Amino acid sequence: MPKSKVRKKTDYTINPASRTPVKVKAGPSSNIYVWIMLGLMLLGLAWLIVFYLVATPSALGAEGKPLNWMYELGPWNFLIGFALMVVGLLMTMRWR
Repeated sequence: MPKSKVRKKTDYTINPASRTPVKVKAGPSSNIYVWIMLGLMLLGLAWLIVFYLVATPSALGAEGKPLNWMYELGPWNFLIGFALMVVGLLMTMRWR
């Protein structure tokens, strides 16, 4: 039976120059960035809490409630509240 040819593989070597750590030249984040980041997370949480406590339907109906416009948004309130919190959490990745 004929023997198959053995292929030569080139060894994969990592270039040591590409593995050197790079220093980041950016300084710390400003206080405004931190306050906006925390504010967005708290605003999203507050949006959901207000929706649950005030804008939910009662036995008498939604008319006459102080936040009737929020009740009319329906399930979009969850999207708004969670989106605000997610934007705040995404900002934490750039916080220095």
